Amino acid sequence: QVQLVESGGGLVRPGGSLRLSCAASERTISSYILGWFRQAPGKEREFVATISRSGGTTAYAGSVKGRFTISRDNAKNTVYLQMNSLKPEDTAVYYCAADAGGLIIITQQRQYDYWGQGTQVTVSS
Repeated sequence: QVQLVESGGGLVRPGGSLRLSCAASERTISSYILGWFRQAPGKEREFVATISRSGGTTAYAGSVKGRFTISRDNAKNTVYLQMNSLKPEDTAVYYCAADAGGLIIITQQRQYDYWGQGTQVTVSS
């Protein structure tokens, strides 16, 4: 079973940047498709970004495309989410997720088997 631990959240001003990290306990994280999701207060959890096992294929939600970048370092068992030009509407708890069974990338949260506990990101002046 894969354990995922997110870090890097915090309070940032609009227009600022944060980099989230998600460390996996599994030493073969390279066999997992990874994703980031977020849940704002009073809203359902939504897809943010996903990355293939090799890192060669990525996909983003339209609301973050061009501002956020997902990447992974399989040697460090870690996936990252670089968030630039942050907006107040990016405020949410951010979760990373992992799945071993998908083909290339996964945007549907119900397909992910493993989830982290989440890290809070607050964008406010």
